[in-house]
This record gives sequence, C-alpha cells and structure tokens, in this order.
Amino acid sequence: MLARSLLAAAALAATALAATALAPISAFASPNDLTIVTRDHSLQNAMQSAYVQPFTAVTGVPVQQESWAGGIDTLRSHVKATDDPWDLVLVDADELSAGCGDGLFEKLDWSAIGGKEHYAPQAVSDCGLGAVIVTVVLAWDKDKLPIAANWSDFWDVAKYPGKRGLRKGVRGNLEIALMADGVAPGDVYKTLSTTDGQDRAFRKLDQLKPYIQWWSTETEAAHILASGEVLMTSAPSGPIVVMAREEHKNFDLQFAASLYQLQSWVIMKGSPSLHAAQQFLYFTGMPAVETRLLRQSGDSGLAKGLNDALSPEMAATSPGSAANLDAGLKLDAGFWHDNLAKLRQRFDAWQGH
Repeated sequence: MLARSLLAAAALAATALAATALAPISAFASPNDLTIVTRDHSLQNAMQSAYVQPFTAVTGVPVQQESWAGGIDTLRSHVKATDDPWDLVLVDADELSAGCGDGLFEKLDWSAIGGKEHYAPQAVSDCGLGAVIVTVVLAWDKDKLPIAANWSDFWDVAKYPGKRGLRKGVRGNLEIALMADGVAPGDVYKTLSTTDGQDRAFRKLDQLKPYIQWWSTETEAAHILASGEVLMTSAPSGPIVVMAREEHKNFDLQFAASLYQLQSWVIMKGSPSLHAAQQFLYFTGMPAVETRLLRQSGDSGLAKGLNDALSPEMAATSPGSAANLDAGLKLDAGFWHDNLAKLRQRFDAWQGH
C-alpha cells in the first residue's frame, strides 16, 4: 500500500515542490529522523531539493543530512556509534566491497526498494544500490578554446598555451595520462598493471608537470575554469554543467575517454531507521525523481528509463546516457584496492619534487 502511494505521489511531489526553497539542515538528528550522508556539499544541497523535500512531503519522515570524506575506518566507527547514527551513506565501489564483506551494511531487501529489475544491472549488489554516476571529463571554455578538445590537446601546451587543471591525487590521473599517450581506454588497466605501464604514465605526467594547477574538490575544479586560471581541466561533469547553466558560461565537455565510477547507497548495519531508509531508496529510485537530481546537480542516477525522456541537450551531458557511458572508461576499483598505497606514495613523491 505504501509503495503504491509513493509511486502515485512521486511525480506530483517532484513538480509541486520544484520551487521550494532549501530548508536549513540541522546538525543533530532525533531518534526518529533518517540521516543520510553524502560526500560533498554541492550534491548534498541538490539532494535536499530534489530528494529530501519531496520525500518528506510524501512520507512525513524527517531527513537530516551530513557529509563525510570517505574511508572504511570511518564507516567502522559509525556502525558502533549510538549518539549520531548514520542510516544511509553514499560510498564508492571500494568502500562498498570492503564494508559489505566486513558486515558493516545491511543486506538489501530488493522487494522493499522497487526490485532489481527497476535498476541498471551495474546498480545492483548485495549491500548497495547505485545512486549516482560520477564522470570525470575534460572541460574547457569554448569562448577561449573553440575546438573539440581531447586529452592529446590537453597535453599540447605548445599549440594551446595555458595552465591545465588536474585533481590532486594519483587515482584517475594515471589513466588520463595513458589515454593522452595513445592507450585505448579498453587497454588502460592492462597497461597500468605493469611496471612499464606505470613508468609510462609518470613520464607522460612529467611532460605536463610545470603547467598543472591542482584542484582538490569538485567546486574548485569548476572555479579554476570559470576564473580563467586554467585553459582546460579535468573535472566531474556535474559541477561544470551546473555552473555553465547558472552563470551562463560557454563550457564544453568531452565524454570520449572520460573516467567514471558509481557511488552507491548503503544502509548501515543496525540502522534505527531501516524502514524509512527503504522508503527513501524506493522513492528516490523513480526516474521522475532522479531526473530532478540530474537537473539540480548534473549527476545521473541509475534507474531504468531515466535517460529515455531527456531532451537532447540534457542527454548530451548526462553521465548515465548510453553514448557517454560507452565513450568512457569505468574506474577499476579492484586495481586501485590492490595498488593505491604504492602508487599514491610514488605520486606524492613525484609531485613534491
């Protein structure tokens, strides 16, 4: 009965509350609140408008939002917490695998959240429901660079002078370097799994090192492009799309040879609001509701049918559209689980010299 009422009310709630102002987010949750935890404040604010307000209007369940920086140790500590329990947390693929294996998350009852067939296959696992696709693309301002840029152009500072933006960290940058050096996306991890391939990636980064402007957050990536500090930058597509729309910037994105990963919802083991968490997943997994998040944040969900009714303009920048997924490379969480510590140490030493 509840599922049917949620389904009937979803589209109405999604449109009726479209203009509702953001409600303030309380720092403390009562025992009856549902606490959801995401990684960055821009996504948190988008979810407040696209997900939280309509959900609370339909169900009457209060929702509190928190943010976290990631890490399996943080999840372990919060499983034991009683004063500030987390219910739903957005995790990356490595955290999902490790936390599920360690018993930190509830095994999902798929019948309570819409059924496995409701979602794209890659969204479905024992403990996690795929929530958003985060795609790192090449971004530039077409007013300053009126070309269809690629990673080879990104490295060509002689032809296209100016600073280049890259995320401060090893994961993702080695893949980008190899693709800029001519490695096909499908061969990147085979190449990167060898010592010669890793050396090749660092040699490619050496070529660009004097021109790199490092960024640490999604917001910072969009800012250094908008301010003109860099001519081109790697960046999550969502903030670039939102800034282009809201600040009338003539930004362009290149999804060919982009790098994408899934972030998934997990329900923390022993959540005091298990039923409300299931309601939230059911509600926010509807295509009509996920479309609101795409409009608000540029981030794509994984409900089947989400991209079918999009305008050509929205589909072109949706990380979840078939064309953009096919053109990109999925970040290999298994590779980074096995190699992150070693390659991070090498990258940090390289960056410091």
